[in-house]
Amino acid sequence: MPKLPQDQLYHLFADTRSCLGIANFGDVISNLGFLIVGVLGLGKLKKLYFMERFQSIGEISPYIIFFLSVAFVAPGSAYYHTNPDNDRLFWDRLPMTVAFTSLFGAILIDRIEVFSVRKLAGKLIALLTFLGLASLIYWQQTESIGSGDLRPYILVQFYPLIALPLVCWLYPLSKHTSGKYLAWMYVWYALAKALEYFDAEVYNLLGNTISGHSLKHLAAAMAVYMVVLMLSSSQKKVVS
Repeated sequence: MPKLPQDQLYHLFADTRSCLGIANFGDVISNLGFLIVGVLGLGKLKKLYFMERFQSIGEISPYIIFFLSVAFVAPGSAYYHTNPDNDRLFWDRLPMTVAFTSLFGAILIDRIEVFSVRKLAGKLIALLTFLGLASLIYWQQTESIGSGDLRPYILVQFYPLIALPLVCWLYPLSKHTSGKYLAWMYVWYALAKALEYFDAEVYNLLGNTISGHSLKHLAAAMAVYMVVLMLSSSQKKVVS
């Protein structure tokens, strides 16, 4: 692929209404969903930790990083949506990138036996996080010199979506990562991307009440909630 700069039309969202002194209120306030599911996930991890459901810090740390990152998506995305531009978009994508890479690492650690070794698990998460952040910084720096390139960031975001079904098929045994809930996570994420793409169309269809992008935030939060349910399911199996 040739270099892919950030399309400036991306910053033009359908719902630009202000409320309570907050610009683009719908796209800003809908980010509360990320904060809610992030906190719920951290609470679930606390319960599982005291139940000794995780054998090592390397096993639980990717989920801690994931839910913390999801919680930080809320202020990062809200900051971006109050005045959308490339500079603010970096802070929107930063916690999302860490969330993508940490969840990918968590599933690899759970599914592939070699990564259950504590040292390898820690190195894997560090490597994936580094690659994610590097792709984002690379995009920011190339945009700053007028030669924006999103290719590494796109790879970091979409490669795990392609690789994970294969990982689950080749390594079916798991303790925490149920294929059923991962499938539902994919469904909600796909819905989120569709709502994002048809932002204006959804806004018009719903009588200018809520935009596709605002609903995208809620659908993406539901994708994260599938991970919370997945960990709950893992707990119930052990208890029974």
